[in-house]
Amino acid sequence: MSVTPFTVWFFTALLSFLPISELRGAIPFAMANGIPWYWAYPFAAGLNALVAPVCWIFLSTLHKLFLKMLWYRRFFDRFVERARTKLRGGVEKWGWLGVAAFVALPLPMTGAWTGTLGAWVLGLSKRRTLPAVILGVTVAGAIVTALVVLGVKAAGIFVKEL
Repeated sequence: MSVTPFTVWFFTALLSFLPISELRGAIPFAMANGIPWYWAYPFAAGLNALVAPVCWIFLSTLHKLFLKMLWYRRFFDRFVERARTKLRGGVEKWGWLGVAAFVALPLPMTGAWTGTLGAWVLGLSKRRTLPAVILGVTVAGAIVTALVVLGVKAAGIFVKEL
């Protein structure tokens, strides 16, 4: 079964927007499925940067309705506490640059979703949070892209071409 280009682009978009994968999943997936790094990086990073305004809109509207549901409140409270714990020191010391640095680290539970939520919880303004998240996503995307490109080139040392 062959994978269509539409399918690859669709799943790249989906992965870059999901909280669990974000850029760490989207860029390697795209590149492994034939999308060159110079298209995969801006596409995935651009979509991942949209997480900040979408998350902010959600937190200021639908979130208030969902808090009435017990399962949501429990999940959200745990997620918020983790975000608050991870972001507090950096934000208190560095402000919006702390958010940018946090989002820029392409590690599990650091990314646009957690960075935006943490900034919201800690009371950072939308005006400062959105550029910080975009800067962080740009750096994280560059790091992930470089690691994938260098990893593929490094693997080439061990694999003989036919």
